Amino acid sequence: MAIQRMDNVGIVVENMDAAVAYFVELGMELEGRTEVKGPVADQCTGLEGVHCDIAMLRTPDGHSRLELSKYRTPAATSDGPRNRPHNILGTHRVMFAVDDIKDTVARLRPHGGEVIGEIARFEDIYLLCYVRGPEGIIVGLAEALR
Repeated sequence: MAIQRMDNVGIVVENMDAAVAYFVELGMELEGRTEVKGPVADQCTGLEGVHCDIAMLRTPDGHSRLELSKYRTPAATSDGPRNRPHNILGTHRVMFAVDDIKDTVARLRPHGGEVIGEIARFEDIYLLCYVRGPEGIIVGLAEALR
């Protein structure tokens, strides 16, 4: 048996509105927002008393989705500072293909986006960078040069 597709990537946040605004500015489309609680949520997460807000966003091509979760209960926990370097075990980033990397970075800055390092050129194939946004989320950007 094989998987059918990757359905979504989940990220737990404290400030749902800021995170949604950031990803909408990036170009994702908000599919919807809802609350999740009850026995199914508890069973699925292995936690008790789950009550969280969910926002589901999709890429313009409709193939990828991002699920943002803000836990009301139990309270979200943190294992350290949010501005950790990219090479920490368990750190995740989401990479997006963009048309214009410099324009994208400029649009994300008012929403808390900060380039980690600098925009790099990989041969004559891509411009690449990592941008840290709200909640310390690292987003990779790739602009194809060909």
